[in-house]
Amino acid sequence: MNLYLGLDFGTSGSRAVVIDSNREVKARTQCNWETTPNNKLTDIWQRGLYSLISDIPQALRQDIRAIAIDGTSATILLCDQNGIPVTEALLYNDSRGVEMIDRLRSIAPLNHPVISATSSLAKLLWLIQNVPLSNEIYYFLHQADWLGFLLHGNLGVSDYHNALKLGYDVGSLCYPEWLVNFVLGEVREKIRLPEVVRPGEVVGNVTGKVAQSLGLSPECVVCGGTTDSIAAFLASGATSLGDAVTSLGSTLVLKLLSRSRVDDAKYGIYSHRLGNLWLVGGASNTGGAVLRRFFSDAELECLSQEINADAESGLDYYPLLDQGDRFPINDPELLPRLEPRPENHVLFLHGLLESIARIEFRGYELLQALSAAPVKRVFSAGAGAQNTTWTKIRGRLLQVPMVKAVSRDAAYGSAILAMGIDERSLTYQ
Repeated sequence: MNLYLGLDFGTSGSRAVVIDSNREVKARTQCNWETTPNNKLTDIWQRGLYSLISDIPQALRQDIRAIAIDGTSATILLCDQNGIPVTEALLYNDSRGVEMIDRLRSIAPLNHPVISATSSLAKLLWLIQNVPLSNEIYYFLHQADWLGFLLHGNLGVSDYHNALKLGYDVGSLCYPEWLVNFVLGEVREKIRLPEVVRPGEVVGNVTGKVAQSLGLSPECVVCGGTTDSIAAFLASGATSLGDAVTSLGSTLVLKLLSRSRVDDAKYGIYSHRLGNLWLVGGASNTGGAVLRRFFSDAELECLSQEINADAESGLDYYPLLDQGDRFPINDPELLPRLEPRPENHVLFLHGLLESIARIEFRGYELLQALSAAPVKRVFSAGAGAQNTTWTKIRGRLLQVPMVKAVSRDAAYGSAILAMGIDERSLTYQ
């Protein structure tokens, strides 16, 4: 039996899904973590990676033929020549790169996706300027890149979904001249940008050590990965022009399948290549993480049942954990708006859910206007998709069919990518 493993690394935990050739789920595992000042994120990720695989029944592990990993977009780190991290991991929403915006504008073309405080390139510039580096060679990697390295041992390999916010040209499938000139002119031999492969392309077999310690077949291959939101799109079952997927996780991520590529840094909009079409989208810092600041999972479930989804809350928030958003308002200085806060917890939650839905609505308005691709239906992915009240509120605002995803698990999408081996086999109509 041929099996395929998808691994999803988010902000607070990781998940694994094993599927067979018919895309039927054969096993699921998960690992939640808590970050503390004494625990490095990379150590937590590494333990999570091995734990996820070890928890899969051995009888299935030995039949896994391919593995693909998704990670949070623009979560990055620098490693030494042995793949050992030499900097802290900078997360997807880390906005220290705001200091580099003027520098980015002088390097990159107008409205390029890298011109953002949270882009991979912004973080690289920040690291170069603020972290003391010796004369060694360092490798710049994304979260999924480094986790893949731990399995296949080939240091310095990324995929063109993760590399988009580093400046990789997904249209021409190469690093653009402006980025090459920057690397040659300022970084030179000190920092190596990753070799970029297609998502799903075979990078290499698992190492002998990994095969032995984790009970995998030495014939098992590791493929180029993807980002968590694209993995969620693959998992959703969306296949047609005008299909959209909203990922309701810690953050809010929108993706719309279009014939047109749109990159507009003014609004935090960028396009990923997907099959013969483009996945136009953006990511907001609003989302489930804000809800969990105020409510437990049990409270969210209980209080949501008391909300009348057909009525307006009368509250107008912009729910953020911290200052700054990326889309549909790309402003690192945007302040959270969470007042007035009513004493009634049901009303407060109603206002939060409705306000996040309003941000989703504004996002799709922009994506439709700039891509000329009308939204025909919206698939919902992520933990927030389980909240039926929230789905009804979103449907009231969007006025399009709200479709239940085939799977809400991004790891399932990564497993599909591993099964396809090559993203070119994914054809959309």
